Order: sequence, then structure tokens, then C-alpha cells
Amino acid sequence: MPTYTLETCPKHHLEGTEFTTLATPSHGGAHVRVWQVEIQPGTPAVPHSVTRTEVFVVQAGEASVRIHGEDSIARTGSVIVVPAGTPFQIQSQGDEPFRAIVCFPVDGQAVLPGKDPFTPPWGI
Repeated sequence: MPTYTLETCPKHHLEGTEFTTLATPSHGGAHVRVWQVEIQPGTPAVPHSVTRTEVFVVQAGEASVRIHGEDSIARTGSVIVVPAGTPFQIQSQGDEPFRAIVCFPVDGQAVLPGKDPFTPPWGI
């Protein structure tokens, strides 16, 4: 398995959010996708669901989290577990960006309301 640094990993930008690919099928992750997400304060949350359980390990910042209509706050050291098929959204709050490491099965996909499931480009 190769060793990577955050500086050399592919980055994807989407409306105030940066995704850094860490381990995916194209980066040695045969069974799991791992990426870092950083959401800038004020970036609107994107409601969606996933086809498999997704886990976020919060490294910095704070975010409001809504999972299946229940609201909570995630801070540094929190773990967010999103069950498959459950609507959710995460929105950075406060003055610093929200940053987390995300783990997601290789066969998992994201689903936007009214759209077909897809594999995000940072997970390929």
C-alpha cells in the first residue's frame, strides 16, 4: 500500500467544501473509501442520503447535523454515523472550517433528492 500526504492527494471543490481523496479504489482502498472533507463556515448544507453507512470523525470545527429529522451538534472528537437510506445534512457553524475524515464502503453511493445514486468523484 502506498503512502500519501495530504498535499499530494487529489482535491475536489464544491461550493465552499473541499474533499481530499485519501484512500479509494484508485488509491489503494480495495474495500473502503476514505477522504477528508472541509466545509467553510456559511456554506449551505446539501441534504442527501447514502446507500451504505457513512462515518465522519470530526477533526476540527463545529457543525450542525441533521439525521432523519433529528438535530445535533458535532465538535472536534465527535463521530457522526449516518445510516444507509437516511436523509442527512451537515453544516459548518462558528468561525472556523469544519473538518472530518470520512469512511464509506466502496460499493456505497450518494443520493440527492429526486436523483439517481452516484459515486462522488472524490471517492473514485
